[in-house]
Amino acid sequence: MRWPAGLAAAIVAVALAACGSKEPLPPLPDAATVERQHQAFVEGLKPRREGRPVIVVLAQNDATETTDLLLPHAVLQRAGVAEVRIVAPRPGRIELFPALQVDGALDFDSFDRAHPAGADYVIVPAVREDDDPLLAGWLRRQADRGARVIGVCRGALVVGRAGLLDGRRFTGHWVDRGRLPERHTGATHEPHQRYVIDRGVATTTGITASVPAMLALVEAIGGRAKAQALADELGAGSWSPAHDSTPFGLTPRRGATYLLNKAALWRDEQWQVEVHDGMDDVALALAVDAWSRTWHVDVTAASASGGPVKLRSGVVVNARPAAAGLPRVPLGTGLKPLQQLDRTLCEVADRFGDSRLEWVLQELEYPAMSNPCTRS
Repeated sequence: MRWPAGLAAAIVAVALAACGSKEPLPPLPDAATVERQHQAFVEGLKPRREGRPVIVVLAQNDATETTDLLLPHAVLQRAGVAEVRIVAPRPGRIELFPALQVDGALDFDSFDRAHPAGADYVIVPAVREDDDPLLAGWLRRQADRGARVIGVCRGALVVGRAGLLDGRRFTGHWVDRGRLPERHTGATHEPHQRYVIDRGVATTTGITASVPAMLALVEAIGGRAKAQALADELGAGSWSPAHDSTPFGLTPRRGATYLLNKAALWRDEQWQVEVHDGMDDVALALAVDAWSRTWHVDVTAASASGGPVKLRSGVVVNARPAAAGLPRVPLGTGLKPLQQLDRTLCEVADRFGDSRLEWVLQELEYPAMSNPCTRS
């Protein structure tokens, strides 16, 4: 499915760029400060209860962000340090945006019966309806029972609706850094940090921040060696909170580019991604998310069987038979997930140009590729 962002949203984006605050951000913190931020995050997420922690990845059945859901679930399952469940208001299917559909969610009532003491951690992805009272109410009840809450990207909006940002420091996707303090009394935005924690409530910057944040959570539960092994597997050089917020934000030029590209509806292309049992969730999510956020590509999943497949983490992705003639999402072999993302971003630039690449980087809030794109 496509995330429903039309011309009206683009016009609003341009207006915000023209009229928004131009106040400069503070200087970047030094290395010692960054290390203290990291240690505070890890310490703030240390398990509070004996036994194996229970981690919920919260979802909205109708629309939950692809990478925000798949990456935390996959990384935490791979770490093997906790019981991990995807939980939603209704059991079963979850539509993801900007692409894919998964199955197997546990509903709120079933989770509550199985875990009357509540979850140890609840990870909150971005969802379509951030003011959904069912999500906010359930999340608040989990927090009241002692769960630590981690809002990934625009999941901070849901965390705020649950009343968990008032009087707290937070970060979030750059598009919300002015909105959330207006909504929540005493909430203070912290720039230049990929993740922030304040009294049991954590938040992250844009979509790709789920990589370092989940590695930091793994470190808190399972130790640094476990986190380092996962970082190596993902291709992450580190999971530091260091982040330069300065390049991320709306400008009149970016808003105009977005508006023009959304107006060119005839340029949308139907693509398919071939999925199979045991496929790496993280590489799949990052590649599909990046291509879809060009807003020129609609991606659907196809399988050899024409039906659902089970990814490496155990998540079931619904798929259809492959369609002859449709372009395929290119996925490399032997690449680590973040290497796959970097390759995908270069392919985006080759196909749609540098201005599209810049917009995708903005949406993903991806700080830098490990290697610059080269063209022959």
